[in-house]
Amino acid sequence: MDDLTGYVFDDELAIRPLADLGIVVETLSWRQDARKWSEFDAVVIRTTWDYQRFPQEFLAVLTKIEEATRLFNSLKVVRWNLDKIYLRELSEKGIKIVPTLFETEYSPENFAGWKDELGSEELIIKPRVSATAEHTFRLREFDPAVSESFRQRPFLVQPFLDSIVNEGEYSLFYFNGEFSHAILKEPKQDDFRVQEEHGGIISAIDATDAMRAAASTALAAVSEPLLYARVDLVRDDQGGFQLMELELIEPALYLRMDDEAPARLARAIAEII
Repeated sequence: MDDLTGYVFDDELAIRPLADLGIVVETLSWRQDARKWSEFDAVVIRTTWDYQRFPQEFLAVLTKIEEATRLFNSLKVVRWNLDKIYLRELSEKGIKIVPTLFETEYSPENFAGWKDELGSEELIIKPRVSATAEHTFRLREFDPAVSESFRQRPFLVQPFLDSIVNEGEYSLFYFNGEFSHAILKEPKQDDFRVQEEHGGIISAIDATDAMRAAASTALAAVSEPLLYARVDLVRDDQGGFQLMELELIEPALYLRMDDEAPARLARAIAEII
């Protein structure tokens, strides 16, 4: 994106390992038009953390890029992953996801019905096209002030999970289908958002066999090749794991949390191009 002020990112850690493999990196905004995308052997989507505000414009740019060179992840993957309706498709394939309702009208009557249907006194509501927890709300009661965020915009309704606050959210990272590393993201005191921009606390972890099995099952449901993938998991009431999101467009990769992760990403890029 044009301005990353206020965001945390560490993609630059992969630049030296890529150089060691003979690959030169340039960092450009997706909005730029000074350079021709055909000048590059490949374009890798990274910190485009404003795309959710301009999804059609973003897709139009990616279409131009893919016509000019190789795009990772591919435009087909981005189109599928852009709208969180993909969670319903994964659920229909047997992937255990966080219970989710796909809605279009935010009203007091619907709010009460959602609480009953999900069996939860507290709800999370967020747009189907979203990033960095923008327009994500944690609500116990209908709040008319939230209405503007969901006017003419489809959204998700999920139960608020105590495990997010009590334990956190796990992220597992894969490059070219191979597991790389894992982290735990915990919200700061009195918050529920795990992103660093909102004060989230990040720590490296060793992924358990159960986490890796849940992540691998989710990734296996995607038929397209993936240069990178982040699988976000939360613990369920039975002690297992359910999918929060499958991040295939512009996930923060937390390369700094594992000494070998930058080199793994560099090798994956070298292999795929």
